[in-house]
Amino acid sequence: MDKLDLKDAGFLFPKDNPQGAGRPAYHPAALLKLYIYGYVKQIRSSRRLESECQRNLELIWLLRELQPDFKTIADFRKDNAAAFKIVLREFTRLCRQLDLFGGQLLAIDGSKFKASNAPHLNWSQGQMEKQLAAIDARVEEYLKGLAQADAQPQEPAPASAQAAGLMEKIARLEEKKKQIQDRLRILQERGATQMSATDPDSRGMKARGRMGVGYNVQARVDARHHLLVTTEVTNTAADQGQMAAVAQAAKEELQIQQADVVADAGYYKADDIKRCQEMGLEARLPAPKTPPANEPASTAKATSLTTLWPTPISARLARASNGKARTGTKADSSGSTKITKPARAAL
Repeated sequence: MDKLDLKDAGFLFPKDNPQGAGRPAYHPAALLKLYIYGYVKQIRSSRRLESECQRNLELIWLLRELQPDFKTIADFRKDNAAAFKIVLREFTRLCRQLDLFGGQLLAIDGSKFKASNAPHLNWSQGQMEKQLAAIDARVEEYLKGLAQADAQPQEPAPASAQAAGLMEKIARLEEKKKQIQDRLRILQERGATQMSATDPDSRGMKARGRMGVGYNVQARVDARHHLLVTTEVTNTAADQGQMAAVAQAAKEELQIQQADVVADAGYYKADDIKRCQEMGLEARLPAPKTPPANEPASTAKATSLTTLWPTPISARLARASNGKARTGTKADSSGSTKITKPARAAL
């Protein structure tokens, strides 16, 4: 931390008051230490960090008894968001100098992070089109009620009041319809399929079996010491189609030419696998049980587990079963060898 040039990194330094009035501002290094400590201890809230500065002996020693309030802590992160990325890059460079990165095996995975946007304030194109259809059906129902009221020869007072109530409901529905049409027009202008009111960049996505509004953060980890190489925040709900770009960023950050890349079946896409091979990266991931909608069925079927995990796995299976590797594998109808649950547990 002391060796970092925070000015070159882009951190905003407070201006000194020439009259010496007011309390001196906090140095960016102190607040950066606070945020790094919060990252290590999984403390994200600025109010929690403020509380820890007052009671946590480690932080009291680290910050030399400084006690910034939550707004100062939150504003520091907001005003120096770009500089934080440079600090992460400097940390990666330091790990590379200390030979902490193996650069031979990289793991890629995505995590869903909740955004500051309520689910009812996120609208998709399909959802709004359904709302428009429902509004039109409801207005048609109310108009039929008005027509029946007009058809009565002598309109009693209760029927007149009912007609006035229907007119108010129709007016409210028309106003809501206009709002939805405006949102659809904005989506068409942006070429997007979703929009959020509070956090414009967030998107609706499924996480842990539930729908929410958030981001899909793509992370790359080196296998030697399980150190994080790079991260990238995306608003694409699916992992499919992101492996090649994520792997390329990790390759550039580590300055390597060849490596193995592992990921889960959610990243499976033939074009991404081909692009990784062209970059010198060998993508190793299981083929999905059902081929993706935009992939030919023959492509997924031709990719067997033994193709993705070559001979070292077979050797480990043989050692795990004391020379009885056949009990841990079986062949499917296509002739590909698959690992059964007992053999997978032995790994």
